[in-house]
Amino acid sequence: MTLKQWLLVFSFFAVSVVALLYGLSPSWFYAQFLLNSAPPGVDQSHILRAVMTLYLTLGLFWLWAAFSDRYRDMGLLTLCLFCGGLVVGRIISVLVDGLPSPILLVYIFIELSVIPLAIWLLRREH
Repeated sequence: MTLKQWLLVFSFFAVSVVALLYGLSPSWFYAQFLLNSAPPGVDQSHILRAVMTLYLTLGLFWLWAAFSDRYRDMGLLTLCLFCGGLVVGRIISVLVDGLPSPILLVYIFIELSVIPLAIWLLRREH
C-alpha cells in the first residue's frame, strides 16, 4: 500500500469513529467528552447526526479513492480541504470563544498534521 492509500484508509477509519461518536448518541458524546456542556437538545442532536452522515460520506469516498487510481489524488485534495475547513473554524472558535474541551484540541492538532502531509503526497510524482 502506498503512502497516499495509507493516509486515505487511515482517514476513513478515523473520521468514521469520530462521526459515530458524534451521531449515534449525541448525549453520550456530550457527557463523555465535552466538559461543562449541557446535554444536547433536539437541534444540537440534529446537527450532530447530520455531521455524522457528512463525515461518513466523505470517509467512504476516501476509502474508495484509496483503491481507485483515477480518484486517489481527488481523495487527498478533499481530505486536505476537509481538514483545512474544520481547523480554520476551530481556530476562529478558540480565538473568539476560548479553549474548548481537550478532545477538540486534539482534533486541531490532527487536522493541522494532516494538511501538510496531504499536500506533500499530492506534490509527489507517485
